[in-house]
Amino acid sequence: GKRAIYKALDEGVDFFFCYGFDTHMISVLRDVLKNNRENYSVVTGAYNLLWTYPNLRRTLEKRLRQLHTDYIDVFLFLGVIKEKHFTEQVREELYRLREEGKARFVGISTHNRKFAGKLAAEGALDVIMMRYNAAHRGAEQDIFPYLNQYNPGVVSYTATRWRYLLKRPQGWPKEGLIPTAGMCYRFVLSNPHVDVCLTAPSNIKQLKENLVAFRQGPLGEDEMEFMRKFGDAVHHRKKWFM
Repeated sequence: GKRAIYKALDEGVDFFFCYGFDTHMISVLRDVLKNNRENYSVVTGAYNLLWTYPNLRRTLEKRLRQLHTDYIDVFLFLGVIKEKHFTEQVREELYRLREEGKARFVGISTHNRKFAGKLAAEGALDVIMMRYNAAHRGAEQDIFPYLNQYNPGVVSYTATRWRYLLKRPQGWPKEGLIPTAGMCYRFVLSNPHVDVCLTAPSNIKQLKENLVAFRQGPLGEDEMEFMRKFGDAVHHRKKWFM
């Protein structure tokens, strides 16, 4: 709720992902963006509807009105599953919104790693938002090697793989260590290619725990090895694509 968002602000968090329907986030950001707008980065986007294309401009302009701001820091075309979904029309509209100053940076969110790697190599995007966690490490082969030339920003989400990385998978020793949420976030941020790792705490207690973990810095080699091993165990047992 609002208290957790204000607490995050007090702790120095300055990057926020905002849906149009999350009224707590909209309300708080509208309040804080009135002053020192340049100190905060706001990310939002329009969803790929699969059966049709959303009006990107209308979505962005609605978000500007909701937040009482002149620009969005990062505007994304969300949920690109197949290459054909990111049409030239969509791409050009994103670029126009950037040129007009309504969005500082534009990009996509996608689970299609190979397509994301291709776009990164072409320099087509300012920002790529993608899944990366201990159970899903394919970005290490399909995306990260293609970032160097144009250096787009990388935003990672699902660090806990929808909490599956916080549970003992079938076959894991009963006395075996189970990762904390903090370890999952630190695993992601230990990769130098990741600029931002999103977190969605349910309450202030979880927020504080996550921030303590962030401030511990990268995992050590033994911890990284453990996280990969545990991630493999989770990945082999849970086939759900998210």
